[in-house]
Amino acid sequence: MPEPIEVRKVAIESVTDASGLSRLIDDGVIEAHRVLAVIGKTEGNGGVNDYTRILADRAFREVLADRGHPAPQDVPLVWSGGTDGVLSPHATIFATTADAEPSQEPRLSVGVAMSEVILPEDIGRPAMVEKVAAGVRKAMEAAGIDDPADVHYVQTKTPLLTLATITEARSRGQDVVTEDTGPSMDISNSTTALGVAVALGEIEKPTAEQIHRDLSLYSSVASCSSGVELDRAQIVVVGNVRGIGGRYRIGHSVMRDALDADGIWEAIRSSGIDLPERPHPSDLDGRLVNVFMKCEADPSGRVRGRRNIMLDDSDVHWHRQIKATVGGVAASVTGDPAVFVSVAAVHQGPSGGGPVAAIADLG
Repeated sequence: MPEPIEVRKVAIESVTDASGLSRLIDDGVIEAHRVLAVIGKTEGNGGVNDYTRILADRAFREVLADRGHPAPQDVPLVWSGGTDGVLSPHATIFATTADAEPSQEPRLSVGVAMSEVILPEDIGRPAMVEKVAAGVRKAMEAAGIDDPADVHYVQTKTPLLTLATITEARSRGQDVVTEDTGPSMDISNSTTALGVAVALGEIEKPTAEQIHRDLSLYSSVASCSSGVELDRAQIVVVGNVRGIGGRYRIGHSVMRDALDADGIWEAIRSSGIDLPERPHPSDLDGRLVNVFMKCEADPSGRVRGRRNIMLDDSDVHWHRQIKATVGGVAASVTGDPAVFVSVAAVHQGPSGGGPVAAIADLG
C-alpha cells in the first residue's frame, strides 16, 4: 500500500519565487524528502521559448536540494507556461505524509514515473505512444492503482522539437514529423494523450495516421504539456485508493466546450464535495484544493453556434485566447484565479473542450 498524500497549493509571486514551498517545509506541513511532484503555472508566453518554466524548475529544485531531498533532479516538476487573463502563477505540491487519518473511503494517491528517452523522431508517432503508455502503467503501479477507473488525472510533461533536436535527428539519418517547432508542442501533447488513453484502456493503440488527426480518439483524464527542458515523459498519475487514508480525494469530468462551467462543477462533485443544484463559489467553503484542466479552440471556429476568430487571428495566437477564456470560466466557478489551465488539448477530452480534474480536502 502506498503512503497517504498531503497536497497544497502555493502562490508564485515572481518568476523565481519558490518561497511557498520553503514555507510548507519550514512549517512542518510537508517534509522535503517526501515531495513526489509539483504541477504549476508560470507567467511566460507558453511557447517554445518560454524560459519561465526553466526558471521555476530551477528555483523549486534548489529548495528541495537545500532542504534535504535526496534526489531533487528526479522529482517531476510539470510547469505549464502562460497565465493569460486572470490566471495566477501558482504551484500544487504533492508529498507523502506519515501523519494521516486512516480511512477505507477512496482517498488520494499519487504515482510518478519517467518514460524511456523520447527521441526527436518519436514525437508524433506510435513509438512515443508506446513509451508514454509504458510509463503511465509504471506510475499507476507506484500509486497502488489496479483499476484504470480509479485514475482521475494524468499530468505529463514531454519534449517538443527544437532546431537543435531536429538537427541531431538528421545527423543520425532520421526524419521528424514536422520541422516547425511551434506546432510540435501541440503534436507532442496529443501523441502523449493517446499514450495515456492506451494505458488506461480508453482506446486501442492508434495508427500513425490517426495521431493528431482523428479527434474522436481521446482520454478523459490526460493533461499533457511539453517543453524544451527534458527528453523523457514526466508522468504524474493521480487517483483514489481505498485504505490509503488521508484527507484528500480526486474526481474528474470533461468540459464539452470553452464555456462549460457545469463540467467543472461536475468534476468538483466527483471529488466528494456536496453541492446544491445551482452552486456558487461560496458553497466550496475552502474544501477545494485546486482544479486542473486542458482547453482547445474549437476547430469549427464556433462556440455554441456563434462564430469566433481565435483561429484566424494573426495578432494574438489562439493558445493565449482560449487559455484566458477558460481561465475566466474556471475562476468564476472556484472564486480563485490560481487554477491550472493548460492549452493544446488535442486527444485530451472532446474536441473543443477538455478534461477537468478536481482535488477536494475532505478532512
